[in-house]
Amino acid sequence: MAQQQPTPEQIKELQEKIAKMSPEELKEFQKKQCIFCHIVAGKVQSRKVYEDEHTLAVLDINPANPGHILLLTKEHYSIMPQLPPEVLEHVFLVAKKLSNALLRAVDARGSNIMVANGVAAGQKAQHFIVHIIPRREKDGVVFELPQRQQNEDSLQQIANELAKSLGAPAPKKSAALLPDIMERIKETEHKDHQERKRKHERVPAKGADAPEKPSPAAPSGNKGEEKEKPPKKQPGGDINLDDIARLFGAKK
Repeated sequence: MAQQQPTPEQIKELQEKIAKMSPEELKEFQKKQCIFCHIVAGKVQSRKVYEDEHTLAVLDINPANPGHILLLTKEHYSIMPQLPPEVLEHVFLVAKKLSNALLRAVDARGSNIMVANGVAAGQKAQHFIVHIIPRREKDGVVFELPQRQQNEDSLQQIANELAKSLGAPAPKKSAALLPDIMERIKETEHKDHQERKRKHERVPAKGADAPEKPSPAAPSGNKGEEKEKPPKKQPGGDINLDDIARLFGAKK
């Protein structure tokens, strides 16, 4: 038999009742209606994989991938801003631990750690949840984010509004875009390399007529001059902090 739906009058009465509730009464009302609070209380069956003073982690019964974990706060919070700072910090430390455990347990190659914070962001349950989803290549789980073009003025306006909201000074507009900076750094690096090469090729003032002694490391039969090897690239790419400092006029 299908469950009877509430009438418009009953819905209106409930809305008026909720509107008159204190924050404490509203939170208690939400807990009674929350399926995840029932899971925390043990009233609903679940597959628990982790538990501590503040959190409970269970396997999602409809996972995006096998091993998909739902990390719940034991106390009822609807959205992230309601969590006390110490609880929020603890939740994400646990998320890190569970993500590392998943990599080994299900032979995953990565993980998504995500929160749907608010209805507009896709939140379906009125309980704060961190999703920890193990990932493999070509697993069919797709998070496609659109890449929209935005002009400099619009970006600067958003940055200013964020700074105002955070109580921070208004950010200064960058002097150059990143591609321009990278190109200038490469040009500076090339000029420095050419300068070092010229210094190595200069003939010393004293003993210029003296025959050059063969290098101990060079084979005895090799009379040709050894070509200068290009400088080794530093780990992390072609660009280092010295290059950036020289670009902006810093003196060593």
